[in-house]
Amino acid sequence: ELAPAEPALAHPLSPSRQARGPAVRSPLGDDGTERFKRGRLIHALLQTLPDLALDRRTAAAEAYLALPGHELDHEQQAAILTETLSVLNDPNFAELFGPGSRAEVPMVGLLGPSDDGKPVVVSGQVDRLLVSDVEIAVIDYKTNRPPPADEDHVAPLYLGQMAAYRALLRGVYPDRPVRCLLLWTDGPQVMTLSDAILDAASP
Repeated sequence: ELAPAEPALAHPLSPSRQARGPAVRSPLGDDGTERFKRGRLIHALLQTLPDLALDRRTAAAEAYLALPGHELDHEQQAAILTETLSVLNDPNFAELFGPGSRAEVPMVGLLGPSDDGKPVVVSGQVDRLLVSDVEIAVIDYKTNRPPPADEDHVAPLYLGQMAAYRALLRGVYPDRPVRCLLLWTDGPQVMTLSDAILDAASP
């Protein structure tokens, strides 16, 4: 069980809030409000659609994207729908959205101690967590366009986020390896982060 946070005695670290990463312009607009609309919508669909039957996903996504509050034209709706379903329908990603996986899993725990001897509080939310008998997989969605070509070019904030999650999960599941993945929706493609690069980014 994850240890309760003790903010009065430790340094807080919130990976989900820290890992905003580099600003990436979206084709939906150039101002600050519109720039990340595409990413937010894809994230919401990846969170909810896996819980629906396959034959209901397209209709549900179309209805969601057509909501007036999103202010999307038909072309924009179709582009987001295509990108989202290409992820969910890719057989290479099937296990990440299958039985045993959960969306939006909160994680709180203590790591450390840090350089001054105090533990570090980690509080965040995993985009998707897969728990199986042989491994634990933690997945974070990224909508950067274009995505980095390899892990050496992943934003340090993203690496720090995943390293913190890995450390917490290793404490909960010491008998199984923890695999950390970034799912880049542009492509789509899944990037598995090596232990070496996560060790270097560990809090």
